[in-house]
Amino acid sequence: MKIIDLRSDTVTKPTKAMRQAMMDAEVGDDVYGEDPTVNRLEEKSAELMGKEAALFVPTGSMGNQLALMVHCERGQEVICDADAHVFHYEMAAAGILSGVQLYPVTDLHNENGLGVLIDHIRPPLSYLPQTRLICLENTLNRGGGSVMPLEQMAVVYRLAREYKLKVHLDGARIFNAATALQCDVTDLSGYADSVMFCLSKGLGAPVGSILAGKNEFIEQARRYRKLLGGGMRQAGVLAAAGLVALDDIAQLSDDHENAVRLAEGLAKIEGLSVDLSKVQTNMVMAEIQELSVQEFLDRILEAGVAAGPMGPGRVRFVTHRDVTAADIDEALMRIGQAL
Repeated sequence: MKIIDLRSDTVTKPTKAMRQAMMDAEVGDDVYGEDPTVNRLEEKSAELMGKEAALFVPTGSMGNQLALMVHCERGQEVICDADAHVFHYEMAAAGILSGVQLYPVTDLHNENGLGVLIDHIRPPLSYLPQTRLICLENTLNRGGGSVMPLEQMAVVYRLAREYKLKVHLDGARIFNAATALQCDVTDLSGYADSVMFCLSKGLGAPVGSILAGKNEFIEQARRYRKLLGGGMRQAGVLAAAGLVALDDIAQLSDDHENAVRLAEGLAKIEGLSVDLSKVQTNMVMAEIQELSVQEFLDRILEAGVAAGPMGPGRVRFVTHRDVTAADIDEALMRIGQAL
């Protein structure tokens, strides 16, 4: 029985075109800056983000942490959403690597959060940590793939400029956000001093993320990448798949359509509750009403559907390029039978 894997968009397999590009990739030693395929990926990524330069890194978490290391000094503070990936899923790396403190704001990504953002910017007193950076996340993973509108990003960016702060955008799924907003990706990245995006999620590449920003920012990030053990050698084998992925962004709209299809079907199954208004990109959050999360996950996995836990009474489904509309219909039938 085929498992329909909806745990994450990180489970995608590289396409035939990616595998061919990886096999044919022209390579060199990237630590010396001599890998032509990595260089092309970095140049293309910088252009896509509207930034001066870019850096290929193994993971999105490393990209985020490099941004914190470059933007901040030890003892400073970073404002982020209370549901931010950098706060929940990066192993307290901000404190360990950069010596900075994260200051989470509840619902930073909506108007209520924006209203209290200014209250989280520390006054310049000698006994308080100095606010240095605001970290946004678009789309917001723990928010069910929700999109932060351009208008709200603009407000944050203007406030940051007023207080002489930097803005970093965790844009792991920035292309999903741009697809949902029907805007150019530079409309989003333009409201950030640095931006990270993943090649290995919705875009389907097997490995890698990109950090982009000003030339001097990337130059320092490159040094810190080596410090963290991220200096790769013939990395063009990996970068080649990333280049193919960046040429196939349009397919993300199919993932969004499949997420709506899935959400509407789940909402009809007794024992599940889905807020359809919050299905904005490729994620669906379902509330489990009668079973524990683990019991639910065990039942549907036995039926051939995989999903992921997202806290008490909550399960996440993620659509991606390896799941078709027919797979969604089959998954809904299996889940219904399992319950």
